[in-house]
Amino acid sequence: MKAVIPLSAAHDSLSPHIGGKATALAHLFKNGFPVPDAIFISTQLYHAFLDQGGVRERIAMELNRKNLNEMRWEEIWDTALRIRHIFLTTPFPDPLRQALANSIEAYFGHKAVVVRSSGAGEDSPATSFAGLHESYVNLQGTDSILEHIRLVWASLWSDRALLYRRELGLDIASSAMAVVVQEIVAGECSGVIFSQNPNDSSQSVIEAVHGLNQGLVDGTVAPDRWLLERSSGRLIQHLSVPRKHYLVPSATGVHLTPLPPPKTRSPPLNEARVQQVFALAQQAEAVFGVPQDVEWTFRGDHLYLLQSRPITKLAQDASEDKRPWYLSLHRSFENLEALRFNIEQQWLPAMDEEAARLAEENLAPLSNGDLAQAISHRNQIYEKWRSVYWEEFIPFAHAIRLFGQFYNDTIQPENPDEFYKLLKTTDMLSLKRNQMLTQMADYIRSQPQLATALQQGNDYPVDQVLLTKVDDFLREFSGLSWKDSPCFPNREAVLRVLSKMLPNPSKGENQKIDNTTQLTEWFLSHYEGEQRIFAGKLLALARASYRLRDDDNIFLGKIEAQVIRALEEGRRRLKERIPFDPQRLTSNDLVRMLREPDFIPKKRRSKKKTIFSSPLKARQIIGQPASAGVAFGKARVLKKTADLFQFEAGEILICEAIDPNMTFIVPLAAGIVECRGGMLIHGAIIAREYGIPCVTGIGKATSRIHTGDRVTVDGYLGIVTLG
Repeated sequence: MKAVIPLSAAHDSLSPHIGGKATALAHLFKNGFPVPDAIFISTQLYHAFLDQGGVRERIAMELNRKNLNEMRWEEIWDTALRIRHIFLTTPFPDPLRQALANSIEAYFGHKAVVVRSSGAGEDSPATSFAGLHESYVNLQGTDSILEHIRLVWASLWSDRALLYRRELGLDIASSAMAVVVQEIVAGECSGVIFSQNPNDSSQSVIEAVHGLNQGLVDGTVAPDRWLLERSSGRLIQHLSVPRKHYLVPSATGVHLTPLPPPKTRSPPLNEARVQQVFALAQQAEAVFGVPQDVEWTFRGDHLYLLQSRPITKLAQDASEDKRPWYLSLHRSFENLEALRFNIEQQWLPAMDEEAARLAEENLAPLSNGDLAQAISHRNQIYEKWRSVYWEEFIPFAHAIRLFGQFYNDTIQPENPDEFYKLLKTTDMLSLKRNQMLTQMADYIRSQPQLATALQQGNDYPVDQVLLTKVDDFLREFSGLSWKDSPCFPNREAVLRVLSKMLPNPSKGENQKIDNTTQLTEWFLSHYEGEQRIFAGKLLALARASYRLRDDDNIFLGKIEAQVIRALEEGRRRLKERIPFDPQRLTSNDLVRMLREPDFIPKKRRSKKKTIFSSPLKARQIIGQPASAGVAFGKARVLKKTADLFQFEAGEILICEAIDPNMTFIVPLAAGIVECRGGMLIHGAIIAREYGIPCVTGIGKATSRIHTGDRVTVDGYLGIVTLG
């Protein structure tokens, strides 16, 4: 079998080697469909690149850090980014490069092309990988095409693809990627048609935009939609949208540009062309024998079929299919800018306003029935905002990934996480909170008698200046809670934290700000013209995403704190009726007890804790590097709120995950170890801000490590050493 197969020579038996997309194109071409000329790069060359370039071993090392089934989405993001960087920085072995270059030049010369994924085993009636792998439009020149072939190969290991394969239970290590290199057809209007509407089997549905199809696929351009009667093609409804932009070819790919006024008033398709597209999809369905999702474009009077895939069978329970959410994590630059506006101007102010309103409600005078209603209502409010958090805030975190990919593609650093240095900021709410604590600690140090009294644990002396500062702090942050308990219920709790901070004077922020300014200037110096402007905008967007990735937890925490306040009021009233620890009473049981005086809940069994049968421990535990540096010290394992106030300066902080409401102790830590993994979890962000070594993704860290153990944290390699 040849490693590069032209469209005219491909056939169905090659499907395991050229993938589903290429096989479908070859089948359509042989049946007379208007398919642009193409060549297919088989999985043989993908495997050769992995083996000859040492890529396979490096991927295995990344995947062996932690079982994929145990990874959170943040950890999979980080893993995918590092694997992508491996592909990006591994050159083609010379024989492989020469073979590919010869084929590309022979078939396309100087023509522009599209480079598409064609995963082996993808796109069947049972599973669809649509949108999970990458495609690149309007590429010219052999070097550019070869670079993007590597990136298509890398997209087999994207976070979206890894998550979806994990959900389907597919063997990720045995996956392979073929590539379609297809002559570009720069159409005046483009779109997709589902020969059978996934939501209504009696209909077909067309979506179309002016310009290139990529604008529709990545969500940059909103499409017009036509609903047709599947049996006859009769138009049922045309759903028009405001038409403002379209995607056109540019010198370096594609460019989003304002739509000329005449086109803003005209739909992409007239009635005759709607029927042409409908007929094309019906013919494709007849050839394959199953409903098809067809991508097409019009250039002049000619309709071209760009690709076709079977429509995935509808899941028995659509809520079980997580692929739409995985896809939602990836947004275009324009979509992310709009999302930022909504978050900053709409969602965060509304959350803050709702939390403040709930905080003003006096729960003490309420009857038990009214308090039960208040608890239920607050739970509903919290769940509403939690839904917004997952649907709006989490996808906005992709701005960081988008910047990271741009940075790595253009700068090509040795360390794929280097770009995080540019995202550091002093504007995060958790840092501002810590700055207030630092300023109070600085004031106490200036008053020796006050400092001595606090450190010795004597009755706290009255110092009006300090108490005023403490009260100001409580007004802003008294709602913080962790493990369902308030962190700062009163002045004494604040003073206890301040007493821990006294031996460690704060580090100034000026150097960090200067370094960030210098890094920004250095970064922008790599670009010119429009690319420099875009780089600056993308950096600003990523910094906002980095800040909000931390702040959004605090805003959600304010809502949660008001739920906890109502629960605490209920527990206080009912503690005489509860035959066990009131903290173990569920919200539902508490509400029922308030409404039913005779109801006594049963004690619920606590979940069994994992107990290691052997006293032997692994001396080294491998996780994920999250903040560079090496630290050695005594471990302090945090499992409950009281543990926060036992933490001593210079200890290694061990926890499930650092909650935004507990970061006031982070400046005291010499190093951080978290069970939860990812470069974008709160603890990793704060650790980088303070320059504290941090390793994440250490499963069962709070069980495997005990308070008092001597621990070394290597934030460069992601290794934690015991003893």
